[in-house]
Amino acid sequence: MQLAELKDLYIEELKDIYSAENQIIKALPKMAKAASSPELKLAFETHLEQTKTQVSRLQEIFEKIGEKPTGKVCKGMQGVLEEGSEMIEEDAAPEVKDAGLISAAQRVEHYEMAGYGSVVAYAKQLKETEALELLKATLAEEEQTDKALSKLATTTINVKAEE
Repeated sequence: MQLAELKDLYIEELKDIYSAENQIIKALPKMAKAASSPELKLAFETHLEQTKTQVSRLQEIFEKIGEKPTGKVCKGMQGVLEEGSEMIEEDAAPEVKDAGLISAAQRVEHYEMAGYGSVVAYAKQLKETEALELLKATLAEEEQTDKALSKLATTTINVKAEE
């Protein structure tokens, strides 16, 4: 696709995020299974359900703009998730692995926040008001997830990993 105007870039970025979210849906169950902390397992399972809702929002946006969400592979997310897979395979004490899983998950969240931040700005510029509200809701959820992971790390997981 030629990117002749901001709308083209907006659509390409939405496709990239759609690909990323679908990759995350496949990765989260593996991360939950690898976690030893019940709280971390729950955090991953909760985020899985949230991610499914986020994909539905993206599908709604694509319907409204008359575009298909497929056709793009988010290579950046592939790389970030590959690093997370490496952590799953590490020979580490359970608490240390959990700390590493949080680190990997936060890389995912930050990558998503960067992508959503961009499409929020584009939707605002393009006066895509319905999409803007959906995208802002997802961005807020990604930020909440990042904060929740930080709190879990600093209050529980990292403390246990240090012992």
